Amino acid sequence: MNYSYPIDETWSKQEIIDVVNFYSLVEQAYESGVKREDLMLAYTRFKQIVPSKSEEKQLCGKFEKESGYSCYRTVNKAKEADSGEKINM
Repeated sequence: MNYSYPIDETWSKQEIIDVVNFYSLVEQAYESGVKREDLMLAYTRFKQIVPSKSEEKQLCGKFEKESGYSCYRTVNKAKEADSGEKINM
């Protein structure tokens, strides 16, 4: 990994940890697969921290540009998946 995660410096330490966890799970979905429940739980927490759709698009766009991994496509696949399924991108 030769990139950094997009974060907001106004977030608390715990919020930064939770957002980085979400990005990490998106990476895992591409690299080895991730449990649907884990990803959706992390996304729910991400949305509590970043409730604005435009800010979400901006942060996830930066993440995708840096990493090549799409938060949007990963979360959509998880939303369509059945409970207990593993998400592989």
